[in-house]
Amino acid sequence: MKQFLYALTLVPAVAIAQQDTTKLHEIIISENRLQTPFSRQARNIQLITKEQIAQMPVKSINEVLSFIAGADVRQRGPFGTQADISIDGGSFEQTLILLNGVKISDVQTAHHSMNIPVPLAAIERIEVLKGPAARVYGINALTGAINIVTKASKQAAIEVNVATGSSFGQKALGDGSGIYKGGAAQVAINMVGKNNQHLFGFGITDYNGQRYNSSTYDHKFFYQGNVDFDEKNKLNLMGGYLKNAFGASGYYAAPGDKEAFEIVETALFAMGSSHQLSKGFSLHPRVSARYNWDDYRYFRNNLSRARSLHQTGVWSAELNSTLHSAIGDFGFGLESRSEDIKSTNIGNRERYNHGAYAEYKTEALKNLLLNIGTYVNYNTQYGWQAFPGLDAAYLFAPKWKLAFNVGSSQRIPSFTDLYLKQRPGNIGNPNLTSENAWQYEVSLQHKLANFNVQVGYFNRHISNFIDWVRNSSSVPYQPQNFGDNKIQGFNIGLGQTFSLSNQSSLAYQLSYNYLHAGKMSYANNITSKYVVENLKHQALGSLVYRCTNWQLTIGARWLERELKSPYLITDVRLLYGKQHWNVYADATNLLDKEYIEVAAVPLPKRWFAIGANYRFGL
Repeated sequence: MKQFLYALTLVPAVAIAQQDTTKLHEIIISENRLQTPFSRQARNIQLITKEQIAQMPVKSINEVLSFIAGADVRQRGPFGTQADISIDGGSFEQTLILLNGVKISDVQTAHHSMNIPVPLAAIERIEVLKGPAARVYGINALTGAINIVTKASKQAAIEVNVATGSSFGQKALGDGSGIYKGGAAQVAINMVGKNNQHLFGFGITDYNGQRYNSSTYDHKFFYQGNVDFDEKNKLNLMGGYLKNAFGASGYYAAPGDKEAFEIVETALFAMGSSHQLSKGFSLHPRVSARYNWDDYRYFRNNLSRARSLHQTGVWSAELNSTLHSAIGDFGFGLESRSEDIKSTNIGNRERYNHGAYAEYKTEALKNLLLNIGTYVNYNTQYGWQAFPGLDAAYLFAPKWKLAFNVGSSQRIPSFTDLYLKQRPGNIGNPNLTSENAWQYEVSLQHKLANFNVQVGYFNRHISNFIDWVRNSSSVPYQPQNFGDNKIQGFNIGLGQTFSLSNQSSLAYQLSYNYLHAGKMSYANNITSKYVVENLKHQALGSLVYRCTNWQLTIGARWLERELKSPYLITDVRLLYGKQHWNVYADATNLLDKEYIEVAAVPLPKRWFAIGANYRFGL
């Protein structure tokens, strides 16, 4: 089956009110070790800042990511209930999720990787690194990585956001028992001392569901602490907890799962430090842990039948170092990671992963940025492998940059891929081998204070590609290695900000992606569980108009997936704000479209909400 994938994508417009767009260049992308200003990156990295998030008509991290060029967000439930994230035509298992540089992707299944215990009010920015990221982050970053960075302000403050909304007349499907409605509240508290900073984030969401058995309730807590013992020695702490309970009708086994219910709990912890041992040499050790509990109830009112319980644990220790010298910067590091699961239908499993990296960055040659390195990995199931990579960029003429990247990457099968026993719907395959990829990309960028344009091309070749398939509806889906998967794409993007008067301005962003997927070797009677939903066309747009204290944001997403009908979703936010507060009104899916992103879960039609945000210093 030959697939053609296209995308017209837009990054959210740069914030207009109280923001100088040149400040974006001051953002430092650390990638856990070598620090590089965003403006001097040779990689394809896209950012969404806290100012942009505040403008957008969104309610969750999942919805924020749906405005990233090339990112495919497929939600099973709205308001952050559950979502699969993929990049540039890859699968949802091939994207690595990180929080402040700590890997938090789920080892049971990537369906749980977006269980992130951070409210939007506590987010500083979201970094999306497209292309193979194994040289930077190790395994499972085959098509890219998403790093969520939380706030670390030196100003003490409290920020409160509350919102409520309703479908206003849309009855819940199935039993038609009432109007679809709900609300959410978030609090971010930033406390600052002489040598320390502490961020506390709280969030709660409660919606009764847009159809039968689709309610969602979650609460989350997040803490981040930074302590400076002196100029050379610093400590950072991070912890979080999320509990999400939701009706799961149609999520995995429609139509028989009409009464399904799921409860997911996620806890994480990380402790790291940085030590400047000499003028040019520093060490950065860190330990982290993530636990996830998944309670899936096929019959929510009968726990004695078809109930699946899973508990996963991940422990990781790493040591990163940097050496600054006259000929450039060097990075060295080690990582060790243990993964285990205790499950009623996967069994008790464990495996270990050990990695080491070395990289070199230099600007010794005039106007040339060069970063070269490799990550060497050993996994107790799949043995040794190395992931070399090269990033280069040439700065020519004022504000022009030509960049080239090439690298390899790997995705190790999840525990669900390997061992799941869930007949009659799905079974694992313990004989799977890991997915391996090579990708190269070239891009040309031009940036001014109020205008930017970028064109690029990439080519990716994945060997031992994994897909869940079956040859009859009477047998379960099972993952198989299906040989080569080749995707290439061309993209172009531009954005501009206009000053209409002393009190008004207009900003837009436009981009276009063309993705072409090579032929996959499926027999005529083979049905794919995920490839049939691969993105073919994607068009995203955003427009921000500001006049005095008023601001209007319009965002539109047009998508078509393989064997699916296209749909257009238009969202609007009208905001009125002063220095410390604002009120806003959102209209989501303004055109009242019916659409499904994944599985058999129709997402909400037209939805209205009002909210308020208040921030005050301490």
